[in-house]
Amino acid sequence: MAAFLRLPVGPGHLPCPQTDSRPDLFSGCRDAVDQVHLADPSGVGLFRHLRRSCSKRFQEWCCVVLCFSLIAHNLVHLLLLARWEHTPLVMLGVIAGALIADFLSGLVHWGADTWGSVELPIVGKAFIRPFREHHIDPTAITRHDFIETNGDNCLVTLLPLLNMAYQFRTQSPEALEQLYPWECFVFCLTIFGTFTNQIHKWSHTYFGLPRWVTLLQDWHVILPRKHHRIHHVSPHETYFCITTGWLNYPLEKIGFWRRLEDLIQGLTGEKPRADDMKWAQKIK
Repeated sequence: MAAFLRLPVGPGHLPCPQTDSRPDLFSGCRDAVDQVHLADPSGVGLFRHLRRSCSKRFQEWCCVVLCFSLIAHNLVHLLLLARWEHTPLVMLGVIAGALIADFLSGLVHWGADTWGSVELPIVGKAFIRPFREHHIDPTAITRHDFIETNGDNCLVTLLPLLNMAYQFRTQSPEALEQLYPWECFVFCLTIFGTFTNQIHKWSHTYFGLPRWVTLLQDWHVILPRKHHRIHHVSPHETYFCITTGWLNYPLEKIGFWRRLEDLIQGLTGEKPRADDMKWAQKIK
């Protein structure tokens, strides 16, 4: 999710002061205007880019508001149903949820870093390109506000949160008591999944973090900054888990990602991180 290596210091690794990241409903639209104007001073295509950017920004706001409303709703119901006898299974569910969220973050991160190309239709520009750019400018994520950072993850976790809210509304108290440890596991999994990008952002932020965030990093409850810097040593082939980072060391020791890459390369002939290397060479 993370520090045993001596890491190089360079433009791509220098810490960046945290900027004012307060959510702004129209900041994405203004960013689009600035970017398109720089790329095309004549203004051709400005309206199309602006409309797409504003639509994306509105979607992110809706997802964040709905997601956090459901989190609050479900948390209240979990607290009302809590019983002391649930404690052992709830603790097991919390740990399992954090571990699975960490593994899933690593799996997605590894897949986007290792395979595919920015030229692929749909997913290339929308999904793979941000990962390529992140290796070139790791601190760019610190300039994203709360909505931009968390909007997409909130969209992904809406379905399990909606299902949980539905269960609380429709199931009997007896059924909910039996389901309680499972619901705690699902809730913890969705919480860590929702905040993965925020945790990742904090791992690149070296100034202005709240004390409670740095304590969670120091205690390795969430991804520590030094831990994540291991991944940002070229060729970016290890320590992919970015939620808690708990699984990075054991997965590295057993060569999990390397073995998976060898298997896929043997089946497809595709070379791991070929597109990522091309991007690095363009910058050089």
